[in-house]
Amino acid sequence: MTLDLAIILPTLNERGNLAPLVERIEGALGAEGWEVLIVDDDSKDGTADEGRELARSDRRVRVIQRIGRRGLASAAIEGFCATAAPYVAVMDADHQHDPALLAGMLAALKAGEADICVASRFAEGASTADWAEPEREKLSGLANRIARGITGVELTDPMSGYFMLPTSVARALVPRLSGIGFKILLDLLATADRPMTVKEFPLNFAKRREGESKLDRAILFDFLAGLYDKTLGRVIPTRFALFGTVGALGVIVHYAVLATLFPVMTATFWKAQLGAVLVAMTFNFWLNNWLTYRDKRLKGAGALIGGWIGFVLTCAVGGFANVAVATLLQSQGLFWPLAALAGILVGSVWNYALSSRFVWGRF
Repeated sequence: MTLDLAIILPTLNERGNLAPLVERIEGALGAEGWEVLIVDDDSKDGTADEGRELARSDRRVRVIQRIGRRGLASAAIEGFCATAAPYVAVMDADHQHDPALLAGMLAALKAGEADICVASRFAEGASTADWAEPEREKLSGLANRIARGITGVELTDPMSGYFMLPTSVARALVPRLSGIGFKILLDLLATADRPMTVKEFPLNFAKRREGESKLDRAILFDFLAGLYDKTLGRVIPTRFALFGTVGALGVIVHYAVLATLFPVMTATFWKAQLGAVLVAMTFNFWLNNWLTYRDKRLKGAGALIGGWIGFVLTCAVGGFANVAVATLLQSQGLFWPLAALAGILVGSVWNYALSSRFVWGRF
């Protein structure tokens, strides 16, 4: 039997979920005509090794272990480009997505009923009763309403992580996909030259079988980043825009510290400016690590301390230019808030270029 379908499983610490999920996929699709691509973000629990162990006795299983790259969207993109199957599905490995839907989705695509099939948590007949996360349900509902306006596609769950489409369509869109964050379906729908026709399949969204969710509260930032990329991303690169957004918040912190120190605690402007730079720099490192470079997030005390030191060192020249320019302008009679802003602008480009390269990797 020829290969018809590739199921991409982006994984992070999913070791115990793999074998049972492959069994469930076989129960849904039969013994032949499909393959599973495990795209693992270098999990610490040995997920990639478990996948390779399964592949030794099951040729339908393949593993892509990614070093230094993270994120569901980019994992799906690598899967699109790594299979010869004419149809490709993306689903979670945590058993929240029911493999029983795969056969119906594949049949609908083969029959030409839609350009893409989506498993929806909010379609008629679906259920999220086992999800037990009302806050995330509300967030998904709001995000869905916004996403429909961006994509021009009417469907109940444009934020779904479980969908299927022809591989040729996915690969044709790959060069224009942002690959940022987790919402690859939104990226595909918004990038297509014309609105895709969609067929939805009601999904009973289940509990995770084991492990912890890869998503956190920063998922909203990922969503906003995706919207930005599809609207203004060609004018200003998305990663730089995110860095700049964090920097804008750092400006507020900078002014708050500066106003506290000068002239209240010190009458010397350069000392107050230096203190404000250090505090704002620390704030920017923390928020960039949590949001802007979420797919390369530094974790653990050692990595965080080392990353903070690297961030401070790479931004040292920018910080020096910041202080020097601001102090010079203030001494020439420029109102001190404007002098401080000029210093911030001078240091920002340097900070982005070097920290992107030496703290969180190459972007």
